[in-house]
Amino acid sequence: MPDAPSLPPHFSLQNYVQFFAAGGLCATLTHGGLTPIDVVKTRLQLEPAGSKRRWRRQVLWLRVFKKQAIDWVGNETQVRASRQLIYLGAASAAEVVATTLLTPLEAARIRLVSERHYARGLVGALSRLWTEGGLHGLYAGYILILFKQVPYAVGQFYTNEMMHNLVTTTISSDTLQKAGKAGEIGVQLGCGLTAGVAAAVLSHPADTLLSKINEGGGGRGSALKKLMVLAQEAGPFGLWVGLPTRILMTAILVSGQFLIYEQTKAAFGAPASIEIH
Repeated sequence: MPDAPSLPPHFSLQNYVQFFAAGGLCATLTHGGLTPIDVVKTRLQLEPAGSKRRWRRQVLWLRVFKKQAIDWVGNETQVRASRQLIYLGAASAAEVVATTLLTPLEAARIRLVSERHYARGLVGALSRLWTEGGLHGLYAGYILILFKQVPYAVGQFYTNEMMHNLVTTTISSDTLQKAGKAGEIGVQLGCGLTAGVAAAVLSHPADTLLSKINEGGGGRGSALKKLMVLAQEAGPFGLWVGLPTRILMTAILVSGQFLIYEQTKAAFGAPASIEIH
């Protein structure tokens, strides 16, 4: 397994391009296989599901924010003491940036899928959204998407980081090296599966409520008011309906993404991810 960069890390522009490309490839492969399901799901729920664009931007911005946080803290001892805050903050900030960049594209995609003659393409859909609703039209549901995606990103990236930390602190480097490629893949899959379970559990209540809102539930009023009404109607058990199925799908998806990302990044010659032990 490659050694983690020193603290603070030093990444070049080429390294960030490698991170972005690896994230794009892994997301294309995993999400590409789920495209038919996503189309059906969107037409049924009109839910702004994640896309391959989101994952590769998350990966890029996660690296940027994590490095900036480490640089800002500076002292290696303080970095190690603050690692959990750094992981949580970087994952949250990366998701906010990704959601801000992608919400207009998601809105256009949903209209194109749900209304077959809405526009002739993505640019036409974006133009029509802007003409008809302005900035509000492009960012309708932005806050609600954050309620779902930030917990998902935190569960996905934070848990993956902590699981890798757990492996490196409980298993000697000699043992990991002796395990070879099979051991490396096993660790990446195991950490990714755990991260996928965490992402599914943390984001499931918001996912359930967003689905109900997109199906017309919650009555009238603001989106936040609808969330409150639907949460009361669902109760503590109703918010978790369908969780086992979502855990299965998310665990497979996330573990596949992390595995392909790490292997692709290594093939590109990119440096190892930042790990704070």
